[in-house]
Amino acid sequence: MRVKGQAYRSICLAADGIGIEVIDQTQLPFHFQVVRLESLEEAVGAICRMLVRGAPLIGATAAYGMCLGLRQSSCTQALEEMARRLMGCRPTAVNLRWAVERMLGCLRPLPEEQRLAAAYGEAGRICEEDVAANEAIGRWGLALIEERWREKPSGEPVHILTHCNAGWLATVDWGTALAPVYAAAAAGIPVHVWVDETRPRNQGARLTAWELAAAGIPHHLLVDNAGGHLMQHGLIDLCIVGADRVTAGGDVCNKIGTYLKALAARDNRVPFYVALPGSTVDWTVDEGLTEIPIEERGMEEVLGIQGEDESGSIRTVAIAPLGTPAVNPAFDVTPARLVSGLITERGICRASREGLLGLYPEQGG
Repeated sequence: MRVKGQAYRSICLAADGIGIEVIDQTQLPFHFQVVRLESLEEAVGAICRMLVRGAPLIGATAAYGMCLGLRQSSCTQALEEMARRLMGCRPTAVNLRWAVERMLGCLRPLPEEQRLAAAYGEAGRICEEDVAANEAIGRWGLALIEERWREKPSGEPVHILTHCNAGWLATVDWGTALAPVYAAAAAGIPVHVWVDETRPRNQGARLTAWELAAAGIPHHLLVDNAGGHLMQHGLIDLCIVGADRVTAGGDVCNKIGTYLKALAARDNRVPFYVALPGSTVDWTVDEGLTEIPIEERGMEEVLGIQGEDESGSIRTVAIAPLGTPAVNPAFDVTPARLVSGLITERGICRASREGLLGLYPEQGG
């Protein structure tokens, strides 16, 4: 995607073919900063401190993190240790495990002296496949938006609600939930996006709003609890969100607050779709509520809020009395029965094992 006329991806190989460049998302929307990662430790830190976030981008960063680790040692013991460290960074997003296991499958059989070059090649393929998958998600989701547009009075935009950030910043490029929005805008279909602020880290306010503004797409920011009210008054035509993990049975684990939006959408007969690449499906899990580990983050994210002061510095200020305890589950699980459909790179299916196997029959063995 483009920032001030220049094309960027959320992650790319540096010009020297060694380091990795990522956009520091903790600085957005106030400062646009590209940082270079040169070691496994820096890749682990970027994932843990959320310089990079979003399930597909976390996976791509982990893949390149293994490349950086192999520059120090390519022995099997080191390979296994770096995989263990990376998979421990964020427990909920399944793309992290998927990418690391794919890298291990490529590298384990090789002699040590061949592993480094092979790792860079495989990490590059993971990134290119993510871009292609997200672009395809955009094409499939475009059909849903176009269908809603045809039902509306002439000239009225399609109003789409999204939660958290599932745009290009959450992937290598294009995004998942926002890919259909970008595709619709490119096709000349008028769209308007309702952007949940997404407390406590405000990824909607900081990242999604920034993306949409850069793309020139009309949008309004909402407090998280306003979506149901807008649905009751017919102001939302469609909900599209991303996912950090989808079970084989179609349950969706996504940023905290997604479940409540799905409940409101069901009560108001608003279609609720989830956009994801196949790498986000966890075929080892059937029941989301009991089998998906939910990351618990620090209470400081709930007790404070980050913003830019008059001097241009990014600061965190307290929003609760000193000593107030807080809990901070980062994700929740939306049962498959509340999901209208899953938008994937292979098409749109029901949120069920049968629906997913219809698109991914190779997983049925």
